[in-house]
Amino acid sequence: MSAILRKLLMLAVFCPLICSAQTGLDYVDPTIGGVGLLLQPCRPTVHLPNQMIRWTPLRADMLDDQVASYPLIMLSHRTGQAFGFLPLTGTFGKEMFQRRQEYDHERNTPYQYTAELEGCRLAFTPSKKSGIVRVDFLGDQQNFFRFSNVNEKGVFQLTDARTVTCEADFSGMKVYLYACFDHDLSDARYESDAKRVMIAGVGQGKEQVMMRYGISYVSLKQAQENLEHEIPQFDFNKVCDAAKQTWEPIINLIRVSGGTESHRRVFYTALYRCFERMVDINEYGQYYSSFDHKVHKSKEPFFTDNWIWDQHVCLEPLHTILNPDQEVQKINSYLEMYRQSGAIPQFAILSGEMPGMTGNYSAAWMADSWFKGLKFDLKTAYEGLRHNALERTRIAWRRGERSVLDDFYDEHGYFPGLKPGEKETVPEVQMPWERRQSVSITTTFSYCDWCMAQLARELKKKDDVNLFLRYAAFYRNLYRPDKHLFWPKDAEGNWIEGMDPRYMDRAYYTENNAYTFQWDVKHDIQGLADLMGGRQKAQEQLDLLFRIPLGKAKYEFWPQLPDATGMIGQFAMGNEPSFHIPYLYDYLGAPWKTQKRIHMVIDSQFNDTWYGIPGDEDGGGMSSFLVFSMMGFFPVTPGIPVYAIGSPFFEKAVIQLPAGGRTFTVDARNYSEDNKYIQRATLNGKELTRPWFTHEELMRGGTLLLEMGSEPNRAWGADEKDAPPSDINYVNK
Repeated sequence: MSAILRKLLMLAVFCPLICSAQTGLDYVDPTIGGVGLLLQPCRPTVHLPNQMIRWTPLRADMLDDQVASYPLIMLSHRTGQAFGFLPLTGTFGKEMFQRRQEYDHERNTPYQYTAELEGCRLAFTPSKKSGIVRVDFLGDQQNFFRFSNVNEKGVFQLTDARTVTCEADFSGMKVYLYACFDHDLSDARYESDAKRVMIAGVGQGKEQVMMRYGISYVSLKQAQENLEHEIPQFDFNKVCDAAKQTWEPIINLIRVSGGTESHRRVFYTALYRCFERMVDINEYGQYYSSFDHKVHKSKEPFFTDNWIWDQHVCLEPLHTILNPDQEVQKINSYLEMYRQSGAIPQFAILSGEMPGMTGNYSAAWMADSWFKGLKFDLKTAYEGLRHNALERTRIAWRRGERSVLDDFYDEHGYFPGLKPGEKETVPEVQMPWERRQSVSITTTFSYCDWCMAQLARELKKKDDVNLFLRYAAFYRNLYRPDKHLFWPKDAEGNWIEGMDPRYMDRAYYTENNAYTFQWDVKHDIQGLADLMGGRQKAQEQLDLLFRIPLGKAKYEFWPQLPDATGMIGQFAMGNEPSFHIPYLYDYLGAPWKTQKRIHMVIDSQFNDTWYGIPGDEDGGGMSSFLVFSMMGFFPVTPGIPVYAIGSPFFEKAVIQLPAGGRTFTVDARNYSEDNKYIQRATLNGKELTRPWFTHEELMRGGTLLLEMGSEPNRAWGADEKDAPPSDINYVNK
């Protein structure tokens, strides 16, 4: 047998192993977006889907070559940590209490973290309420573990040679640590009498030491029980394998094929980030709630850590498709928070309600879920949402009783703005940064109140339907025809003059400018187009959005609007109020422009590097935009159960639906990077001339076949009768 033939036979035997297809999990790279372009970077978080334990290095970003510590739990997405842990080597000295560690050869997956530190190698893998750390000390020096409280007070104790405990305070609640070691610890030393930082010896020379630990918000005893329930032995590989096996079916809920390697990495990493929050804090039959500061017995999950302003747009709609049962559990958690505290929270974080951002967006989330077939206690939900809408203030970043601005809003139909330089007279307004946000408060609550009207109609509350539909039209009071924009008015009803709409800040708009909020009327796109002079005029204004330049240097623009990142003209890809905007061409007679814009936006603003996210990712908010858009469709108006069709980035995307083994497939025939335009479409074999489909059609399963080409078909989906529904008088069937 010739040498060449032997090599061919060997390749035939081994090629299936060498060339085996990668799974979706193999494409996930948690370091994508690890350097924030302007604000917050993405963190390479290791965790199980929607579970308590979240691990990520404490450092500035991926460019920071030193780690301050490894918090054993992230208490909320990027806003809190507890129990910093760091292995150290060398001769003990007081500088060790503050020392940072250089790292190298860091490897990140959703289920495991490894890195080489100075003098040791570290690995971590999670369970639900517990985790396990393996440290290989590599030299002949003395070895140490440092434990630190990175937030508020708490005392570390070496309760015996192989156990460390701590009870720490965090934002008015407590968090407990119970940690065990397979090696004796000795000579506990403290930085001060407060005992917030402890260093313990771990022997000397080359050795492997493991720590397994449990976390609880209930008690130290419960932290120990959580640990023994989940990780009873020092078996790192077993825990790691279980974590990987937990992630595999989650990532494979959507399977894509074709496209580029970079697009697959971007897509699957985005899908992984969609499962960081909310997190279930029920600890095997009981949970501590900061909404009434009590421990509750319950067999049901209790989910917290949700920034609904960010997540109602497309993260919760994505989970409504992938795991509707869990979505009901999340909503039920919100209803429990209402029963416990008397209010449905704006942001439900671990330490209680955070009055974040603007709007009553829980109404949008729950209306969207209800009209997509999810069942929960609608009567209680509506009661809490109505309380928010009518009895709490609308002022940004505030909670509690109404103010004089709310009374003005009810009477005059808009939030009044202040003239430049005019002093704020309402003490509830957060100064000097958040300010009144008068225009976006008006457009935001117009949409949220429209969602309230839909829920009121479902409960046959006719008076409330009429009330909230009246509020839903308030956005019209700030439309300025000569500017084609929503514009601030003062309390006398006069337009506030003397400003460039590109640079109006939080006095009038939330984190963006007038051009973004020009399109902040998701519930009445037809009505907005009418205000603009019809669909053609509105389409021209939409074109201008992507073309109007910044008009000043970036170093002057961004100190005023630091959240308006990923700029294409005046379109800000890096912030949630913009996500639906490229899809509005579907409503205005030019779906081909949506197809063009989506590819331009994603290809220019997202990639698979540390710089690959154009703005704050916000725990799945921006990632869910990518998941939807790269599959080829998007939920423009939560509360209207339809999806606008964009343009896919893969030859095929298959969604595993939750019941009956059904799937929904987007099949992009002839797709390539050039062939981004839809020529023709069918849904389950029937001709589809409209650029949208319903949630019901998706959940029944089947195939959306899109025949792709390199030139736009300007006629497909362009007829006015084929536009997706978005009308203030729309009624969910």
